[in-house]
Amino acid sequence: MSYHVSSLAVHAAADQLEAVKAAIEAMPGTEVPGTSEVGKLVVVIEGDSRDSLAERFDKIKLLPGVLAATLVFHQMDEQVELD
Repeated sequence: MSYHVSSLAVHAAADQLEAVKAAIEAMPGTEVPGTSEVGKLVVVIEGDSRDSLAERFDKIKLLPGVLAATLVFHQMDEQVELD
């Protein structure tokens, strides 16, 4: 099994920041650990496949109020299951 984590820099319209943050945080495995009043958000996405992260990234880019979303970091680790 693998574990994936990505971070994004998201720029939202300042007057829609809270709505964008709430929509992102409603997605499973997604959190917003930082925001600024000018509409910038730091987003962390975790999951078990690159495809699941890419799907959420695409959804974030299409949210109303999102002006831009950029992938900043991605890491994948293989998790070894012990018997």
